[in-house]
Amino acid sequence: MEKPIEVVLLKQAEYFVDEIEAPVRKKFFISMRKTKDRIFGDWFKKLTDTNDLFEFRVEYKGKFYRLFSFWDSREGKQTLIVCTHGLIKKSNRTPKSEIEKAEDIKDKYFRGLI
Repeated sequence: MEKPIEVVLLKQAEYFVDEIEAPVRKKFFISMRKTKDRIFGDWFKKLTDTNDLFEFRVEYKGKFYRLFSFWDSREGKQTLIVCTHGLIKKSNRTPKSEIEKAEDIKDKYFRGLI
């Protein structure tokens, strides 16, 4: 039997989700629910040229919303998708600085600093 998947939001990700428009928030929660149910699609993608970073992706009214995340499979009972932070952008290109920020948060997480 496969381990259950849970999605957790770190402080910055939680703040981002709390501040976005309700329809966008709803789309993110639907995406998270599908992913927890092991249904994968365009809403949850691995970022190329990264250290295993992923992003939940939502488009709404011409804006691109991204919630950066990574997998934590260390615990024997479940697998976590840990969301680090989010951003809103007008193009589909992801800024390198945001990828570096997510990688830094991931590193601190696994070293027990978060």
